[in-house]
Amino acid sequence: MSIRGTFEIEITPGDALLSGTGRFDFTKVWEGDILGASKGVMISAGDPASGTAGYVCMEAFEGEIGGKKGTLAFQQLGTMDHGNQGLRYIVVPGSGTGDLEGTIGVLNLTVDEDAGTHSVVLELSSNR
Repeated sequence: MSIRGTFEIEITPGDALLSGTGRFDFTKVWEGDILGASKGVMISAGDPASGTAGYVCMEAFEGEIGGKKGTLAFQQLGTMDHGNQGLRYIVVPGSGTGDLEGTIGVLNLTVDEDAGTHSVVLELSSNR
């Protein structure tokens, strides 16, 4: 099942874990077939200015996805290597509650830098 949504994100810098790393807290407001809010933490390292860096995020979502209410967690792993970007963005297995219990899936993210929009297509399935 493909579910579409958009989100607005607010990022707040936090204290770095070590020299050469960054830590950011963020909140998202979701709209479309994904309605709700999420909060998360991002840890980054590398040199984004040169196009070589990476980050990981854990994000807790509460709301409604495709008409099903509950909570779940999203996990992201992003890399940049001299202009080549990689992103893995998934629903954390075992994290769903309520109607979202047993939900697994992959999120495909598109960012329109000019418009400042973040669009997601969530490919969902259930492992129960």
